[in-house]
Amino acid sequence: MFYATPTQLPFQQLTLDFEGEFYFDNSVTHQAIRRLYSTDASVYQETPLAVALPKTISDIQKLILFAVEHGLTLIPRAAGTSLAGQVVGEGIVVDISKYFDKILEINADERWVRVQPGVIRDDLNVVLKPYGLMFGPETSTANRAMIGGMIGNNSCGLHSISWGATRDHLVEVKALLSDGSEVVFGQQSIPNQADSLRERIEQGLTSLLTDAGNQKLIREKFPKKTVTRRNSGYALDALLDVPNGGLNLPKLIAGSEGTLCFITEAKLNLLPLPPAELGLLCVHCHSLHESLLANGIAMKHQPLASELVDKYIMDFTKEHNEYRHNRFFIEGDPAAMLMVEFGAETRVEVETTAAKLVAELKLNGLGYAYPLLFGHESKKAWDVRKAGLGLIRNLPGDLQPVNLIEDCAVAVEDLPNYIEDLGEVLKKHQVHASYYAHAGAGELHVEPMVNLKTSEGKAKFRAILADTAMLLKKYNGSLSGEHGDGRLRGEFIPFMMGEEVYGLFREVKNLFDPQGVFNRGKIVDTPPMNEFLRYQPDQKAPHIETVFDFSKQESLLRLAEKCSGSGDCRKTHITGGTMCPSYMATRRERDTTRARANMLRHFYTESSSVNASAEETKEILDLCLSCKGCKSECPSSVDISKMKAEFLQSYYDKNGVPFRSRLIANFSQQMRLASIAPWAYNSIFGNESLRRIANKVVGFHPDRTMPMLSKTTLKDWHKARTQSGGKRVYLFCDEFTNYNDVEIGQKAILLLEKLGYEVIIPKHSESGRTYLSKGLVKEAKKIAIQNVEMLKDVISDNAPLIGIEPSAILTFRDEYLDLVPNELQEAAQKLAKNALQFEEFIAREIDVKRIHRQQFTNEQKTIKLHGHCHQKALSSLTPSKKMLSLPENYTVQLIPSGCCGMAGSFGYEEEHYDLSMQVGELVLFPTVRQQPEEVIIAAPGTSCRHQIKDGTGRKAKHPIEILWEALRS
Repeated sequence: MFYATPTQLPFQQLTLDFEGEFYFDNSVTHQAIRRLYSTDASVYQETPLAVALPKTISDIQKLILFAVEHGLTLIPRAAGTSLAGQVVGEGIVVDISKYFDKILEINADERWVRVQPGVIRDDLNVVLKPYGLMFGPETSTANRAMIGGMIGNNSCGLHSISWGATRDHLVEVKALLSDGSEVVFGQQSIPNQADSLRERIEQGLTSLLTDAGNQKLIREKFPKKTVTRRNSGYALDALLDVPNGGLNLPKLIAGSEGTLCFITEAKLNLLPLPPAELGLLCVHCHSLHESLLANGIAMKHQPLASELVDKYIMDFTKEHNEYRHNRFFIEGDPAAMLMVEFGAETRVEVETTAAKLVAELKLNGLGYAYPLLFGHESKKAWDVRKAGLGLIRNLPGDLQPVNLIEDCAVAVEDLPNYIEDLGEVLKKHQVHASYYAHAGAGELHVEPMVNLKTSEGKAKFRAILADTAMLLKKYNGSLSGEHGDGRLRGEFIPFMMGEEVYGLFREVKNLFDPQGVFNRGKIVDTPPMNEFLRYQPDQKAPHIETVFDFSKQESLLRLAEKCSGSGDCRKTHITGGTMCPSYMATRRERDTTRARANMLRHFYTESSSVNASAEETKEILDLCLSCKGCKSECPSSVDISKMKAEFLQSYYDKNGVPFRSRLIANFSQQMRLASIAPWAYNSIFGNESLRRIANKVVGFHPDRTMPMLSKTTLKDWHKARTQSGGKRVYLFCDEFTNYNDVEIGQKAILLLEKLGYEVIIPKHSESGRTYLSKGLVKEAKKIAIQNVEMLKDVISDNAPLIGIEPSAILTFRDEYLDLVPNELQEAAQKLAKNALQFEEFIAREIDVKRIHRQQFTNEQKTIKLHGHCHQKALSSLTPSKKMLSLPENYTVQLIPSGCCGMAGSFGYEEEHYDLSMQVGELVLFPTVRQQPEEVIIAAPGTSCRHQIKDGTGRKAKHPIEILWEALRS
């Protein structure tokens, strides 16, 4: 089929009455958006002609009719986490994730819900929980996977053995057909309008399915019935099994990958919530084969789930910022672990069932350790399993795990032998693989390590799938279990099921969509599976000069390439986390961590056919708040904050530094000058009319208030004081505390002295945070070198460096390590180890019993704590909570907020102000407003406190102030 170029098509005409968003032309923004939608979570890449974000059903109808008229195809897209290239193609990508996200109706009595396709599975279950109900199928991407995508792939997930697949719970589908007509497909047929497309579809399918020869083909050629995960081709076998005959078309639409119709609503069957007590038995095994034998025994005990994690994944948790805390339950060095979940109404029942399984495993010599986890501990363990895809992307080099045979399924009883045979196939191709996931359902995600950047790797990619398909035929298994065929496995359907069955699939596609309007080239008529890959074979990697040291990540480009596209950055504030605040507010793909990593990959790749311009890249990076959430929450640790700063430095080198960026970066110099006459500064920025004018001049939003200057600096106040004796500690007097938050700095010093410490402010420079936030990395590097040289012989294990502002002190543990030269690396590492947030120091002293709760009041108070983003990403809120809980009757509750939205200067800037406030309104502002006056709001970050003041009118206190006020006289 010939595709016209965007300039040859009358897209402009389409946009005249299009209510949503439409990107198609050659402007910087439109080109950037089209480039971002050229990939999903698969290895494929193809730039679409256009990208549409429809707002109404009418918008979708217009797109369908336009596609019919011009011979185009529409590619329905939800979260874009598909692993087989389902949402990659050269047509018009239609993203329903932003506007089609409504829960329309809940019927608790009949246990069903009606939703739009952009509703996120986990978010839906938060709403359903008060009714005692849930939507069962649970993919590892459940906190961002959307119902539309789950229907397209017939998603199953880790509890499929007990909660079923999406097909099992799809009651009704409201959709648009390829002529633009609107239909409702349910479990019972609805009378048709004469000679309508719907009538022709149903008549054609009835004829196809009642043919005895076709029935025989379907029963013989589809995977055997004990293979519970069968998702290749179209589910004609499911239609044969409909009770009392008839056409249950939702069963066919589930797993059809958006190739038959465009779903606008779905009615879903719901399940009761899981039992009150859930226990996770983690069976440690000496080998993969041993864990699969254990799985066979586990299944006899009727678990809710039985999932496998191999050594590859477990090893990657060791050095990961977040997941290393989640591996507490791992004993020794298992080669594989089987995670078996049991549920019951009491813990005793769970323990009894688990004990029976352990006894049988020991009797068969299987496993060596069997910890049983409950509650939050089991959630952490499950997070390790769910992060598998992203974690293994941390493998260094171009030899990377690829989604290829990760979705092949066999009967559970065949799994040990199948995996053993598959090991021989991989050995033949001289590749290693990781193994994880759904052992209980007969489907392991097997990801071979292949270098797709070489011609040899590209050929091997296809050869492995071809040999695996042959092996699957031996076991009468399924090429796809839940991830779908897409453009990855579609080519092999004729081989797996025979040309005659493939002919039936073509017939189904032709009945629904004769012109290929919907997702052309998926399931049937797919292009070769090793074409349109992300990487051009044997392409030379470019040399990129950087200020930061990227050697730990191999290179800047390699760090961008680590993004697997798994979309962990698309979760919402409902399911929580920090990454990614701008996406949580806007719900636009362009504002995800994934989009920014993809754009940087495009920009730095040495190929004119995929290169993004600097302007495109700058635009996509613009709404990154540099919260650092991605550094810890992204399983692949794709640190966009670091890459953004590096990109901006390079951009400024070529284009000059904007006035406002220079002004913000030079914050310390501005405050030093202003502190000569603080009254003059305060008279301007303390007066609303003058402040609004001054803000406008420098590019700040007129509604944003400014921090005031103190009458003295903290350094001057400290210098004028008589030093006390005691254990010596050093205070890092950051630029924010020195000029604006002097009172907090004073209370920090007084508090430490009262607790028996001598506080010294050593000679040091500013932190460099303001330079880093604006991308002036060269200036930040000079500051990092100065501070390391000045402090390396002063700070030690016994005399730590204590910081008040998280974003300032944590530069020692983060950016400084990548900025100082090799000869200062050892000193920088030592400093990083001994650079502590104030709360970390107090918590440490509590642990060694140098500080006691008897030194503080026994009054009752409630504290709501909002943590700083950098604190969450690089440290923890636990020390803050421990410090604030020191007074006997202080109750500390964490606000489940992500980023506050201020992010240094971001929230001040005129063009970012609205988004900044929108981020605050997600969780933080509403929570603060709900608190009675007597509840204390705590926030360690100076930006966070200012954001809370501007957004709610409440004054938030630094934890230092709260503890100082709690001291006994």
